[in-house]
Amino acid sequence: MKFTTYRKYEGTLLDAVNIQDLLERLSDFLLQSGFEGGPHFHPWWGWSGDPEDRSTDALKEALLQALIESGQLTPEMLRELRGEGQSDEETRKRIAELLDALVEKLVEEGWLNVAQPPQMPSSHSEMRPGEGTIDDAREAAQQVEFNLTQKSVDFLGYRTLRHLLSAIGSSSFGAHDTAHLATGIEASAASRPYQFGDTMNLDIPATLKNALIRGGPRVPLDLDYGDLMVHQAEHRSSCATVLMLDVSHSMILYGEDRFTPAKKVALALSHLIRTQYPGDSLRVVTFGDRAQEIPLGQLAQAKVGPFHTNTAEGFKLARRLLLAQKKDMRQIVMITDGKPSAITLPNGRVYKNPAGLDPRVIRSTLREVAACRKAGILINTFMLARDPALVHFVATVCQMARGKAYFTNTMTLGEYVMRDFLRRRSRRVR
Repeated sequence: MKFTTYRKYEGTLLDAVNIQDLLERLSDFLLQSGFEGGPHFHPWWGWSGDPEDRSTDALKEALLQALIESGQLTPEMLRELRGEGQSDEETRKRIAELLDALVEKLVEEGWLNVAQPPQMPSSHSEMRPGEGTIDDAREAAQQVEFNLTQKSVDFLGYRTLRHLLSAIGSSSFGAHDTAHLATGIEASAASRPYQFGDTMNLDIPATLKNALIRGGPRVPLDLDYGDLMVHQAEHRSSCATVLMLDVSHSMILYGEDRFTPAKKVALALSHLIRTQYPGDSLRVVTFGDRAQEIPLGQLAQAKVGPFHTNTAEGFKLARRLLLAQKKDMRQIVMITDGKPSAITLPNGRVYKNPAGLDPRVIRSTLREVAACRKAGILINTFMLARDPALVHFVATVCQMARGKAYFTNTMTLGEYVMRDFLRRRSRRVR
């Protein structure tokens, strides 16, 4: 997309804008979660889901709102934008120029990228200078869509993590300490004889001492396999986590978007694991009518759908992903607001029954829970609703999988998830 550069503002108003603070305020807009495929009609609930607008025109409106709410457009700046004795049309044009320059800066600094505008037909003729209007520019902006870059996704994850950790107080960061000893880099215990497979972190004085005791002080020194001594260090446990996100119909119904906060939690967990627990892994599985793994890089664009809740297939996929990883700990963190209402049949068809607790659906789902427990996988569930059927189901899951259940809302979800994750990391593995 080609932007027009407005040098008049680059040295004054534009440079006064705090881009990172602006992005943080825009996080809900940038990560918004509409229905996959747009508005949907359901015979029970009627129409639901707003049409998603990812155009640069919508971005500019959100930027202007964020600038005003954050106080970055001070009264002095607003007076400068309005100018002395200029008309409303001139003020509108100057604000549009500032927003154009701001979007250009976001793209140039790598926070956003934009799709190419559609190709004009061969019969199209270029406008001469002065012929266009502001409305023409707005119509063109509505045809160009923006997307988040990895830089902005990482930044939003970092800011969300910082906010969550400040809410739950100070926590000790680092690797996951255990009660076991291993041959590593940091020595914190007495050395021991080398065994096949140990890291060759030799305790040289102890090794030479053994050789001298056995063979006496002579040159060349007679060094034998049994003389080798290696330093011991604390064994750092590793953990594999699968975050299961419910993408069923109810996650954005009833005037509340529950999925966007869940995405923020996933981004924060990803940033925490990448920076503090590099030996750990995080995978994301969404489950609606069917379950699928989505790459973390695509999480910001994920949406819910007019789906039911196939929890059984979510557990099955999560278990397969976890067993493929050689980690000391394996866990599933499930975020949901509804009871299981669908299963995948052996022939591939999806059986659905949203009314009550269908015995067939529950039986199949609990079979997958039992398989997770047999594989040593912990399941912790974060419930965004208090529906009696959901509470009953989750209580059974906790009893079978020896996990925990947390009643949360969209405001406290991230705090609960992060607190549980850090508590789980601080436990010693015996």
